[in-house]
Amino acid sequence: MLVLVLVFIGMNTTFAQGPPPPPPPPGLPIDGGIIGLLLLAIGYASKKIYSK
Repeated sequence: MLVLVLVFIGMNTTFAQGPPPPPPPPGLPIDGGIIGLLLLAIGYASKKIYSK
């Protein structure tokens, strides 16, 4: 009888924890749009410098 009570208490505390938390979202990669904007800004700045 004591063994059954201990088993039920152990099962209760084991299942009371709930599911594990979800994994964190992955980091944001630098895609082609950001690189394109950087190249456009460099080109615009170089044109402005060259035209002076």
